[in-house]
Amino acid sequence: MTTPNLFLIYVTDVERATRFYSDLFDMAPVAVTPRYVPFEVAPGVFFALWSGRGDTVTAATPRTSEVGLMLSGSKAAVDDCYTKWTAKGVTVVEEPHEDVFGRTFVIADPDGNLIRVSPVD
Repeated sequence: MTTPNLFLIYVTDVERATRFYSDLFDMAPVAVTPRYVPFEVAPGVFFALWSGRGDTVTAATPRTSEVGLMLSGSKAAVDDCYTKWTAKGVTVVEEPHEDVFGRTFVIADPDGNLIRVSPVD
């Protein structure tokens, strides 16, 4: 069976997005090209920034998906992440609250891509 192993995030400014995600997730890309920057998030699984569609993607374009970060630990781990990220000046879309899957919050990257933090299911 095949499983997805590449997740692309469309960005308008790949350098700005690389700085944002490198700082936010405290990780370095495995390669940097002018339009494509992959981060290996697990062996053989990549989260990549791509500006190849930058001419059609704007911050005003509604996003219909989210990048997810599931944290181990208690509700405090989600709140601690929120505190750390808001200190970096991220754009908050949803403040921490309880939802069907537990404590969660949502931020947006500079292009409006959504990033949700929640506990491990």
